[in-house]
Amino acid sequence: MTDLPHAATCAIAVMAKVPQPGRSKTRLVPPLTSEQAAGLSAAFLRDITENIVAASRMASIQGFIAYAPQGLEALFDGHIADGTQLVLADGNIDSPDGIHGFGRCLLHAIRSLLDRGYGSAVVLNSDSPTLPTSILARTAASLALPGDRAVLGPAEDGGYYLLGLKTAHAYLFEDIAWSTENVALQTAQRAREVGLELIILPTWYDVDDAAALYRLIDDFETAVSPDDPSLLPFAAPATNAFLAPMGLNLDAFIKKTA
Repeated sequence: MTDLPHAATCAIAVMAKVPQPGRSKTRLVPPLTSEQAAGLSAAFLRDITENIVAASRMASIQGFIAYAPQGLEALFDGHIADGTQLVLADGNIDSPDGIHGFGRCLLHAIRSLLDRGYGSAVVLNSDSPTLPTSILARTAASLALPGDRAVLGPAEDGGYYLLGLKTAHAYLFEDIAWSTENVALQTAQRAREVGLELIILPTWYDVDDAAALYRLIDDFETAVSPDDPSLLPFAAPATNAFLAPMGLNLDAFIKKTA
């Protein structure tokens, strides 16, 4: 692949929905309203794509938004970092592998990016705005090494926030129990079964329910330095600025749920 135009570049695609009330971050309603949830979704997209731009200063990376269905492209205007490109990732497109739904979206995104000539492709969630920039740079550097491999970023809930590949191995997306605590484990097992070297990244958390939202707010307020300085959380300024005026805090949440 060295003669292809992007062979030395890692394409990182955020699996994203257009920020729309009633369709975005619905598990955060309540404590948020539907409009606030859509606004938070937009802030997440801004921060995550800006994080990819920051990582591109450390490694050869191009950022993407992976979306569906076709025709919604303009609705991302103003919500993503400059230079971010779009790639279709539609789970409804016929799959010769018999893979459908979310697995098909992920596989479609990976294949589309590799077909464009990128040396590696990464699918990244849209729920981790504070993911350390160093993790994205490390992913790209790992995938740039010779030999086929997978890079997996496990999430605390058992899913994964990131999966990077150099070859579109369909088996990694086939019959996975999506939205369960076994997703990362299943994916890791599949990678080993097809003989891939597997690099496991540090675990991070998704902001996909009220408890995680309050945890995020508490992280912004306390700004505790990590034990490992290489895992300094991304500042996520758009998300912080969006949430700050709401007056939500972890102590109130704990009292309410006690």
